[in-house]
Amino acid sequence: MYYKSGLRAGIPIALGYLSVSFTFGILATKYGLSVWQATLVSLTTVTSAGQFAGIQLMATPGLYLDMLISQLTINVRYSFMSISLSQKLDSKFRGIWKWILGFFITDEIFAVASTRSNVTRSFFAGLATLPWLGWTAGTALGASLGNVLPVALMSALGIALYGMFVAIVVPVARSNRYVLPAITIAALVSTAFTYLPLLKEVSPGIAISISAVVAAALAAVFHPIQEVNES
Repeated sequence: MYYKSGLRAGIPIALGYLSVSFTFGILATKYGLSVWQATLVSLTTVTSAGQFAGIQLMATPGLYLDMLISQLTINVRYSFMSISLSQKLDSKFRGIWKWILGFFITDEIFAVASTRSNVTRSFFAGLATLPWLGWTAGTALGASLGNVLPVALMSALGIALYGMFVAIVVPVARSNRYVLPAITIAALVSTAFTYLPLLKEVSPGIAISISAVVAAALAAVFHPIQEVNES
C-alpha cells in the first residue's frame, strides 16, 4: 500500500524529469557522449545540476580537481536534505536501506517526502522509482532524438522542472502558513546570489545550500515545531 502511494506521488516528478533530462540527453551528445554513455550517466547519478556541470568539464580532459570541487559544491545540499528527512523515517527505514534509497534523493523527491510526518521505506522506494526511470528514459530519448526536434520545443522542455517544483511547493504553502515565509526568504537569498556583485561569483550548489539553510534556520527560530512529549 505504501509503495503504491509513493508511486502515485512520484508521477508528477517523473513527468517533469522526463522533459528536463531530455535536454540533458541532447547536450550530452553535443559534448561527444554516445547515447548509451549519456543514459548511463543519468542511470547512475540522478543529479540535474551536477550532470549538466559534469559533462561540460568532461569535454575538457584533465580538469579532475575542478570537477571534484564543482560536484561537491553543487551536490552538498543533498546532505542537508538527508539530515532533515532522517528525522521523519520510520523504524524499518534504517541500515543498508538508508544507503540504497539515499541514492535517489533529489530536490523534488525531498520536497514531497518532507510533507509527510512519517516516511516509510516502502513509500520512499515508490516515490523514487518513477522519477528515476523518467530521468533515465528522458536522457535516452533526448540523446537519440534531440537533433530532429524543433528548437522551440527543446527550449520549452527546459523550464518544465521549475513548473513542476512550483506545483509541489504551492499546495504545502497554502496548507501551512509558516511555509510561505520560508519560501520567500529562500527566494530572496537565492536572488541575492544571482544578482549581487560578489555573491553571484559563488557556485550554484553552494548558493542553493546557503539559501536553504538560511531559510530553514530562520523558520526554526521564529516558528519552531513543537515536539510531542510521548512519555
